[in-house]
Amino acid sequence: MEKSKRFEREINYIQKESFREDLKTLIDLLPDYFFEIPAASTGKYHPKYAQGEQGLLRHTKAAVRIGYELLNNPVIGDKYTNDEKDLMLIALLLHDGLKLGKEKSKYTKFDHPILATEFIEENKNVLHFTDEKRKFIEDCIKTHMGPWTTDYDGNEVLEKPHTKYQNFVHMCDFLASRKCIEFSFDEENNIIG
Repeated sequence: MEKSKRFEREINYIQKESFREDLKTLIDLLPDYFFEIPAASTGKYHPKYAQGEQGLLRHTKAAVRIGYELLNNPVIGDKYTNDEKDLMLIALLLHDGLKLGKEKSKYTKFDHPILATEFIEENKNVLHFTDEKRKFIEDCIKTHMGPWTTDYDGNEVLEKPHTKYQNFVHMCDFLASRKCIEFSFDEENNIIG
């Protein structure tokens, strides 16, 4: 099965056809482990649905669904253009794509937001995104960790969000990691409801 088929519903949230095609290309290039591992090795920072086999896949679907629902609320969504909505949802779909690095490591790579943006840059020649659209996605991904910007040694590695787009992507990822918010999934890891 093509990797992108696992996100068929989420890809269809994207309104612009050319964006959907580029998103499929990028999903199909993600490391195999992305579709197999839990959202976190310890389970300490994620709800039950994001733990165990394919937990990262479910966490990603939850973050995208949260974004989709919020953007369909006119009080929130009307602040963004259709392209901005699409690009933020794409950022959410790709934000943890290299969570364990380019080569699968045992633990989460703290700089995985940077690795994900490098992954997009490395594949720009097979994409149709303009430089501006690609940079928009990368800017949203690289700040998705929000206030958690220092590595385990106390080094400032990541940027904090500073635009409304970066804040939105961080918020959706943050909400998808809260243990008090649960989603139900069917046997194919699609959100029920």
